[in-house]
Amino acid sequence: MLLKMIAGLSGPEFNLAPGDEREFDDAEAGRLIDAGFAVMADTPAPTEEPAKTKKGKANVVSAPGNAAAE
Repeated sequence: MLLKMIAGLSGPEFNLAPGDEREFDDAEAGRLIDAGFAVMADTPAPTEEPAKTKKGKANVVSAPGNAAAE
C-alpha cells in the first residue's frame, strides 16, 4: 500500500521525511496509519493550524503619578 508520511520515520532500509511516499505491506501500513505517522497516498494529509498568538501591547500598570519611573 502506498503511504504518504506525516511524520519522519527511519529504519535500516529507509529514511523518510514528512511528505515522502513509500510502499509498505498492508499490516505495516495499517500500523503506521493507526499511529498517525502516515496516510494513504491518495488521501490529503491533515493540516495543522498555526498556534494563535496574542498580539498587541503588553498589559502594563504604572504607579500613581508615574513614581515608578524613578
